[in-house]
Amino acid sequence: MLRLEKIDHKNVWDIIDLKVFRSQKNFVAGNDISIVTAYAAQGSECSAFPFGIYDGKKPVGFLMVGFNEAAMYEPFENVEPPKILENNYSIWRLMIDKKYQGRGYGREAVKLALDFIRTWPCGKAEYCSLSYEPENEAAANLYHSMGFAENGEKDGDEIVAVIKL
Repeated sequence: MLRLEKIDHKNVWDIIDLKVFRSQKNFVAGNDISIVTAYAAQGSECSAFPFGIYDGKKPVGFLMVGFNEAAMYEPFENVEPPKILENNYSIWRLMIDKKYQGRGYGREAVKLALDFIRTWPCGKAEYCSLSYEPENEAAANLYHSMGFAENGEKDGDEIVAVIKL
């Protein structure tokens, strides 16, 4: 049974060691960078919740949920965040290790993320968003099949999709 586990000193290195295929490296930031980003969000108006994705005791992926992710754009001049990131939740990162892809873990992890979000850890919100590279057809198909739809915004070059909570 798949579950999410908070990243801490006990599991951080297991999660950092997870990797995607070389052909997927442009689709997702490394888990080390994502964990640093979560730490950097502390003290800002943004909240980040980094999780390991586990099948039993085996780490199979990484997921990070965000709230008000738009606040993380503040230090960058001339970079406007997608409006949907203001005071809404986001699935900020999702990766499944290359050894465990194709087993339905990504779909189940998104469901678990939405379940977590619906506990309203930062208060109620109307939407959850995510973004993906235009060439990442597997991600687009997964997110569409789960009810996410493009809202016309872009996050850099990435396509933004949303689901009503």
